Amino acid sequence: MNINVTKSFLPPLEDYVEYLTGIWDRVHLTNAGPLVVELEKQLREYLGVKHLFFVNNGTIALQIAIKALELKGEVLTTPFSYVATTSSLVWEGCKPVFVDIDPETLCIDPALLEAAITPRTVAIMATHVYGNPCDVEAIEEIAKRHNLRVIYDAAHAFGVTYKENSVLNYGDISTLSFHATKLFHTVEGGAIVTDNDELAHKISYMRNFGHNGPEAFWGVGVNGKSSEFHAAMGLCVLPRVDDLIRRRREISERYDRLLADTPLVRPRIHDHTRYNYSYYPTLLPSEEVLLQVRDALNAEDITPRRYFYPSLNTLDYTDKQPAPVSESASVRALCLPLYYDLSDEDVDRVCAVIRGVFAPTTSTTARV
Repeated sequence: MNINVTKSFLPPLEDYVEYLTGIWDRVHLTNAGPLVVELEKQLREYLGVKHLFFVNNGTIALQIAIKALELKGEVLTTPFSYVATTSSLVWEGCKPVFVDIDPETLCIDPALLEAAITPRTVAIMATHVYGNPCDVEAIEEIAKRHNLRVIYDAAHAFGVTYKENSVLNYGDISTLSFHATKLFHTVEGGAIVTDNDELAHKISYMRNFGHNGPEAFWGVGVNGKSSEFHAAMGLCVLPRVDDLIRRRREISERYDRLLADTPLVRPRIHDHTRYNYSYYPTLLPSEEVLLQVRDALNAEDITPRRYFYPSLNTLDYTDKQPAPVSESASVRALCLPLYYDLSDEDVDRVCAVIRGVFAPTTSTTARV
């Protein structure tokens, strides 16, 4: 049986059907239905945030965040992220300026930010890579000193806390993805989080065509809203998130033990973090070795993922800006299978294949 890098968690079917029965009774399918309202309420409580807006995907969340902050100009951003981080900036007419990453955490390196600031710089868009928090305090200090706005792409950071505070409470806006592959999902979906009342008002109408009631408009908007069917899935999954994290932690710790004496290196999780184990990323000594490991796993019907690849500063629709740490990491990063019902036996199987590639190699302290 194939072991994929991820597998969507599905709640008991009868739980979802119970919500469907209510949808059929009400015939209220979208446009701020009661399940959407309830999901937003429960997510605010679970995540410990002030304002949260459920939208139809994580990319539209980024686009609305850019519009709500009225960003026009250069935005300092990470080259080591999913393509949506960069493409949303380009799509909205901003110029991404790539700042290289920290070699241990793989998040944007705050020590390099100030050198990249110009009179045209308007914001920082950073990613909590694999759910690992950025150095939010350093970024906040730099942003305040230079009067820059801050957006965090927190697509992977559901439930993550830093110093016992939700990592979503840093910056002007944080965005989440609720795609089917995520720790918490609504099949397709995302959210926009802010503690700023004025921004919250703008986001509230921007995600719904700009409406101010049925016949008036606050301003320009798009169709960013989501449906009762997606909210129903979220309401089924949310009560199980703590258990999902618990099991993913167990699997991750098993990987740690079984792969301890191989050349695989793990990113360093930022201090004072309660992590969510959203992925199991590793760094191989070289791209050649990564391809050997990937091919050996594929031969056993195991599918890891090169995530993130390629480094975003190499995309054809951006200016080619050097980011040597990101470029090195992107060709050596490999995420191993991690999901709720991955068995211990399958974890052992993955590790046996990887160890077979390296036998009798001993451990190394290779870094980016």
